[in-house]
Amino acid sequence: MNVQIKSIFKSIFVVLFAMYFCSCTQPEKTLTFAIASDFHAPDVPDGEERVASFIKAANDENVDFIIELGDFCRLDSASRVYRETWNGFEKDKYHVIGNHDMDKYTPEEYVEGMGMPGRYYSFDKGDFHFVVLDGNNLYDGKEYRHYAKANYYVDSKMRAFVDPEQMEWLKKDLAATDKKCILFSHQSIDKCMNNGDAVRQILEKENERAGFKKIVLAFSGHNHSNYTKEINGIAYMQINSASYVWIDEPSMTEERYPKEINEKYSLLKYSITYDKPLFAIVTLTGKGADVKGTKANFLPPTPKDLGMKDSIGGFPLVSTIEDAKIIF
Repeated sequence: MNVQIKSIFKSIFVVLFAMYFCSCTQPEKTLTFAIASDFHAPDVPDGEERVASFIKAANDENVDFIIELGDFCRLDSASRVYRETWNGFEKDKYHVIGNHDMDKYTPEEYVEGMGMPGRYYSFDKGDFHFVVLDGNNLYDGKEYRHYAKANYYVDSKMRAFVDPEQMEWLKKDLAATDKKCILFSHQSIDKCMNNGDAVRQILEKENERAGFKKIVLAFSGHNHSNYTKEINGIAYMQINSASYVWIDEPSMTEERYPKEINEKYSLLKYSITYDKPLFAIVTLTGKGADVKGTKANFLPPTPKDLGMKDSIGGFPLVSTIEDAKIIF
């Protein structure tokens, strides 16, 4: 073999080795966000501290964005501190409408007051497409009406619907992207939306049409609980409340807080608060999601002290957001 041929083979070897080395050492692209739900910040005595703790954790983890899944705070001057604390996060931040966000407002008022792009919307970050849904609709068998000013205190079979206009938007929005998709909603698509089966059908049909696992994960709040389940290849994760569990019966809160606190925050009578805020840090790669949750304790008297079972209405009665690894 002459010198010229040897030189050519050597050059090819160097190029191939460099390509192999780069492919093996190039770090995997990641996207990270912080997620919380159901702060009910004005309704607990340490609401400001809970929101501030979440923002601090988001900053400490240097996440790319933050999102809360509804039932956050009101638009009045007393809630300004929670909104300002939230808006103190310098990167992108997103809201989802919760049912209690509609206790005093119309959706138009809340969307404008919180600086949301709409009651439902989507956005891209890195290699992912994110979709925010609005399940706060009434349906009486004839027409759909949005929650507004506490009009949703009706038969549970008539509430928590995604309206037809939004369903059509969802189909088109998902079809328009080639990125992996992650959904956020207040009510759980897998259990609490009254037409959740129709929403899931849209997601599953889009995965079938796309020919790959495109819609991979859906987060929800509302139930003040925690679990992860998979339905037809899509993971559904319930994010626990950042603040408390509602037990819908006297919680012996007189042993938990002094009289003046209980008188100021009437919600405490039927709730058990957590001793620190719950939230999660989610790291995404092309292969999956790594969810790092937080663990708290119930402020005593605990559910066990009250003789309660380990679930309420089929939802785990826990004071945690468990870690989870979700494979895409």
